[in-house]
Amino acid sequence: MSDPLLPLLLALPVVVLVCQAGGRAVGLLGQPPVIGEILAGILLGPSLLGWLAPSVQQHLLPPSVLPITSTLGDLALLAFLFVIGLELDLRSLAATRGAVAAVSVSGVLIPMALGAALASALYPHLAPPGVGRLPFTLFVAVALSITAFPVLARILSDRGLQGTRLGAFALACAAVDDALAWCLLTAVVALSTSGTVLSALTALALTGAFAGALTLLRPALLALLRWAARTSEDLVLALLFAGLCLSAFTTDEAGVHPAFGAFLFGTAVPRGIPAVERGAARLRAVVLPLLLPLFFVDMGLHTDFSTLQAGQWGWGAAILAVAVIGKWGGAAGAARLSGADWRWSAAVGTLMNCRGLTELVVLAIGRQIGVISEQLFALLVVMAVITTAATAPVLTRVAGRDPRMTPPASVPHDDPARDAGR
Repeated sequence: MSDPLLPLLLALPVVVLVCQAGGRAVGLLGQPPVIGEILAGILLGPSLLGWLAPSVQQHLLPPSVLPITSTLGDLALLAFLFVIGLELDLRSLAATRGAVAAVSVSGVLIPMALGAALASALYPHLAPPGVGRLPFTLFVAVALSITAFPVLARILSDRGLQGTRLGAFALACAAVDDALAWCLLTAVVALSTSGTVLSALTALALTGAFAGALTLLRPALLALLRWAARTSEDLVLALLFAGLCLSAFTTDEAGVHPAFGAFLFGTAVPRGIPAVERGAARLRAVVLPLLLPLFFVDMGLHTDFSTLQAGQWGWGAAILAVAVIGKWGGAAGAARLSGADWRWSAAVGTLMNCRGLTELVVLAIGRQIGVISEQLFALLVVMAVITTAATAPVLTRVAGRDPRMTPPASVPHDDPARDAGR
């Protein structure tokens, strides 16, 4: 029997280096690295390498290593969502909570409504066999309402806008948007995996109870982490990793995806402890460049454009149009009704239309639970790439020379913290 480690030793460096090259290549074009990493994952999949040189793809990514790389990619995804939960702090929104709430809620509900209408038309053509109309419709609706908080933070940092009024407002809206979307997605996944409304409500109740328990245990968690910080920073990192894994296991046992547990644990971890911040940074420094590319490749292996028929690309255009109109119109319209002028409102709508890796996480969950077909998954990936790639150049056109949307002279453009954004 051949050693299963040997093909993995070839696959891992290929995946990591190709994704790094893709991220750096698009960075030269002013795009966030996630765009290049997504494209690199697709390049290694059946849509390009598997089509041009199937024997090469089989040699680089043989079937024997795919379960291992997929598992490692899923583990990286859990760590990434823990970091996102840790960075999602809604307590800083009090000063503009009215406008933030209006833009966030409108930026979720309007694209959801339009997405639900589109899903009704998509259902006979792109729904997997045996999937009910309600879970399919709800999932598509939620998928079209996503904003990528981490990618948005990276774009604002690249432009030196993270400390401006526009940057702070957009990040606040994206944070609330992400929180709402995860709550809605939890309900959709519970309904899709449970099969009955009663089972879904039970799964939601158990997940809510777990979230409440994490909140109640926060003082104890704070004391534990402070004690660990005095003992060893390695112990802090071990506790954070153990906590995210056990939380993911708990929500999976409750009937929803493990990703929700990792995210909830991230939101529950107390802030303001330097050792915790450094531990999260160490986790991010290893996971994002070394293991998260495996998630992109797993996604790329399930994105096969050759299976799409000519007529299905028309559905892809409709998905893109509804996603852009719903998200941009909902956010920009709410900002305008809140008293902002059209240029400011258009900039907010443009930023909220950024989807990035958060969208891919949602789509991966939908594919794993079988609520969307491989063809619809591919079309939604295209929508995610286009809307993310369009954010920075469209913002440049919208902002013009408006001083509210240009970086202050004192803001450096080589901030190393921006490299954390995905």
